[in-house]
Amino acid sequence: MLTVDDLARDERFERIRIEELVFDARRANDRRNSFAPNSLESPDASRQLMHGIFVGEIQALEGAGRTCYDFDTGTGPDEVPFEMKLDMARQCWDEARHVEISCQLTQHMGTRIGEYAEQTMLFEAACNADPVLRLTGVNRALEGLAIDVFNAMRDYGDAVTDPVLYFCEDWMLADEVTHVKMGSDWLRRLTAKDPERQKNALEFQRAVDKLFSFGGFRGESEENPVHLARTFRKMAGFSEDEITDLVDVAAEAQAEAEARMAAASPAE
Repeated sequence: MLTVDDLARDERFERIRIEELVFDARRANDRRNSFAPNSLESPDASRQLMHGIFVGEIQALEGAGRTCYDFDTGTGPDEVPFEMKLDMARQCWDEARHVEISCQLTQHMGTRIGEYAEQTMLFEAACNADPVLRLTGVNRALEGLAIDVFNAMRDYGDAVTDPVLYFCEDWMLADEVTHVKMGSDWLRRLTAKDPERQKNALEFQRAVDKLFSFGGFRGESEENPVHLARTFRKMAGFSEDEITDLVDVAAEAQAEAEARMAAASPAE
């Protein structure tokens, strides 16, 4: 297994721990959605999100690539079918293309590689030693987050009349739906005769999805920058119950982050 410290990065990239971002006490009294198109802060917020998409696509490429490399071909508990490796290889090709598109979009939106920090939690969630948990971490959770983010960024491009941003996000969104659908299908195929393993995989996915809600970044209220893309998630194999559970998970993550930030804020 490859650690985050071994990922290939040049001097342009700066690392930040996800805890520093989510539990920053300065956010405790400021719950504005700066990503909303009518916000004066939305140009900076959209550039920051675009940079986050860029590094996220790099880590998605690395995660799918590690799945191809880390597991032998077979039907054992520590092996994966050859056909699944082919799907992961196809996903690597898609993610590499997304990296190129996102790199161009950062320039289009007026920022550059390294202007914002990179957190590596996305890759860390893609490193479980169990291939089924790896599948749910990458293709159901990470790529599920990508569906929500790309849908939000696509809508933002439409709202601010940026046809380049809209077209690129719409194009990549279609790929992400395919990636999540692959994860949904393979999860059911690999655990068809092992309901306990499927249960454990879905519990792991729930834990990862809670982390990927980033303490209020994703949710269903007006103050959440990114909302669940319900229609696209259904297309990708999510049931209505799973989507409802994701809403609850996001609300839990936000409540816990707000409580932690409030506790860390100095008393007035």
